[in-house]
Amino acid sequence: MKNTIFVLEEGSPKYQQIYEKFKSFIERGDIRPNDRLPSIRQLADSLHVSRNTTLTAYEQLVAEGYIRGEGRKGYFVNEVEPLLFQENENPHRKKQTALKKMPVINFRGDAVDQAHFPLKIWRRMANQVLTWQDSFRYGEPFGEEVLREQIAKYLFQSRGVKTNANAIIIGSSTQQMLVYLGQILKEEFQSIIVEDPGYDGAREAFQFHRFEFETLPVHETGADLSQLKQMNSRLLYVTPSHQSPIGVSLSIQQRQMLIQWVNERCGYIIEDDYDSEFRYTQKPFPALASIDAARVIYLGNFSKSFLPGLRLAYMVLPEPILSQYQKHFAYFESSTSLLSQLTMAKFMESGEWNRHIKRMRLVYKRKVSHLVAELRKHFGPTITIIGEQSGLYLLIKLHLNHSEEWLIQRASSCGVKVYPTSLYFMNNHTDRPIIKIGFSHLSIDEIDLGVELLKKAWVGEKDIETPTAKGGGLSRSENL
Repeated sequence: MKNTIFVLEEGSPKYQQIYEKFKSFIERGDIRPNDRLPSIRQLADSLHVSRNTTLTAYEQLVAEGYIRGEGRKGYFVNEVEPLLFQENENPHRKKQTALKKMPVINFRGDAVDQAHFPLKIWRRMANQVLTWQDSFRYGEPFGEEVLREQIAKYLFQSRGVKTNANAIIIGSSTQQMLVYLGQILKEEFQSIIVEDPGYDGAREAFQFHRFEFETLPVHETGADLSQLKQMNSRLLYVTPSHQSPIGVSLSIQQRQMLIQWVNERCGYIIEDDYDSEFRYTQKPFPALASIDAARVIYLGNFSKSFLPGLRLAYMVLPEPILSQYQKHFAYFESSTSLLSQLTMAKFMESGEWNRHIKRMRLVYKRKVSHLVAELRKHFGPTITIIGEQSGLYLLIKLHLNHSEEWLIQRASSCGVKVYPTSLYFMNNHTDRPIIKIGFSHLSIDEIDLGVELLKKAWVGEKDIETPTAKGGGLSRSENL
């Protein structure tokens, strides 16, 4: 099929009509398997729509298996089963189901940029590691020494943390390490202070060991550390470099206040430094563990900064917790891949790790800047943007008379997946819905399309006045 033309009606999205029309052509046999479809440009010109509209329709057909893309050759029809009883199905339900199965744009926050991943370098090093005799054995229970040594060097250079390889424990994820750590801490501590809102995965790990919770309120302006004096717990879990999910950072004065507090209580701070590498407005503050390593348990991982599927995390333990941990888990097998550890050690030793971080910091800074600009352009003062200074996601507070559930469902109906934040809150609830949107894995074109679809979902086609003042609509003093 070189080209086609048909009438597009008002009242429903044009990309959805194009998707339905080609789906019908394929199911009826009007277009045969392996036939080439019109190019995105040809079809857009023929139907008098934008290229984004035709691209969105084609991507939906690809997602459902009706067609396939073959690079520069174009899009081709796949072989599908004959259409049975199609006429009896509710077309409205079919459309909703299709979008629910596979969103056009997924603003997920748990993925990284694939286009800039150093695949060739990583593959070459992984292949080299497989030639080592050391690769054909079980791993050390607390992680491979070569990787622990590289992590110790990296922490000193990037976070100011002075430690040695023996104090570092390697695991598969932050949550898994918190579960193991909780087994040691519960012998002395019965309760813990957690951020509100805060990382729900950490709460689940502590709940597994039946810790009682006290909550530290966190607002857009930061954590309310004055509340600590009124609390009884001697354990505190915090994300000081990029608070999860609000995105604020603790100032150096606040960090010193925490160190003073923990020393007065003779307790411990669990510092989750999960994506401190990606700060876009200024250099990161030194880690809490760099100020007082004796009272801070430091946690880090490679998921956000490199590859989630690698399943590599680590923690730095002070004495006497380190000795207790080593004694308790001496006969437990390592929970992460030996090959991944050896490859990462080689990757760091060669200098590729530092080059990757510098490169990705620039990539993500461009993406978040573009996303913020698009959101301000399309939504203006109807939203407040939170946490754009660092990390791989940001939050948008919507000043509309709609619930979080409505906003997510409306976005889904337009082919966009966004994420709730209500699961992070315990007591410090917000008066306005806040939506989480990630950007790290999306291209600039995908960000543009996603924001346009969100505007269509949440405010319709009416124009929104863009604030003239720089940063308009962002109330940095407004509490959640």
